[in-house]
Amino acid sequence: MRLHPLLVGLVWTLALPAWPVSLQAAEPTLPIKAGIIGLDAHARPWTKIINDPNAPGELADMVVVAGYPGGSPDIPRSMELREQGVALFREMNIELVDSIDALLAKVDVVMILSIDGRPHLEQAEPVFAAGKRVYIDKPIAGSLADAIRIFELSKKHNVPCFSSSALRFAPETLGMKTNPAIGEIRGCDQYSPCSLEEHHPDFFWYGIHGVEPLYTVMGLGCQTVTRVHTEGQDVIVGVWEGGRIGSVRGIRDSHRGYGSTVFGTKAILPAGGFGGYEPLIVEIVKFFKTGKPPITAEETLEIFAFMEAADESKRQGGRPVSIETVMQKAREAAAASP
Repeated sequence: MRLHPLLVGLVWTLALPAWPVSLQAAEPTLPIKAGIIGLDAHARPWTKIINDPNAPGELADMVVVAGYPGGSPDIPRSMELREQGVALFREMNIELVDSIDALLAKVDVVMILSIDGRPHLEQAEPVFAAGKRVYIDKPIAGSLADAIRIFELSKKHNVPCFSSSALRFAPETLGMKTNPAIGEIRGCDQYSPCSLEEHHPDFFWYGIHGVEPLYTVMGLGCQTVTRVHTEGQDVIVGVWEGGRIGSVRGIRDSHRGYGSTVFGTKAILPAGGFGGYEPLIVEIVKFFKTGKPPITAEETLEIFAFMEAADESKRQGGRPVSIETVMQKAREAAAASP
């Protein structure tokens, strides 16, 4: 079977090797001691779920024991949430530390939950060097080039990582590809809120919650991206291998929600929605226990190439932009970085 050119390039330059047997097979002592870098986003709700004394199943196999507050002074929302996160950790008697190095000395694994994607590369570097498995919250980075560098560091240190939106693990979305009622999937129209943040490419900040479930349904292989932009809404249309079409509507000026319509050879069915944080956290715990990421580096990188291509299409007045062109530019930028 002939591989799409984008996949060939990704596999050739960035495919992660099989993790060493010790990383795959080692069963950590339970409960796993987790540390959080960045208390300015998901740290509050996730810590409440993880440290609940009545947490069921996999959720009972991990406990948050320490946190490094982090925070981005040039994003006011980050500093507001940081104070809330610090207050919760004090209320729950969870240790607060003043450096990432101090955190690493106290934990088995790390969750980088900083709301700002820009510092994720710098925050992840010492974690990889310490050999700690790491989950990196969305967006994995502030640019596609930095996302590439994160996965290169993961490969260099033989330390697995992954990143994901919780939206991809909604049961309706996960089950669509194996639903016999849909037949062969020929397209998907996804929608989600899409607030913007000046320091990030437009869809990185929140619109990613629409892009991740789109890829969960459509899979890899998008070739070109076209974007229509207004102040209140965006529509990104991707053309996949074989003529399949997937779209994301980003909403700012009307009622907001999450969902999709999936088009198959046998039926047209609804999917999407938000299934809570628990399904993603369960996947994170499984990953920390096994060292096996539930989402490949290749898929995460194509998702970010899709979003950067959407920004480029906007700059070009809505012209189609090749994902491979965007990816090649980012590879060159990543290679040029110190």
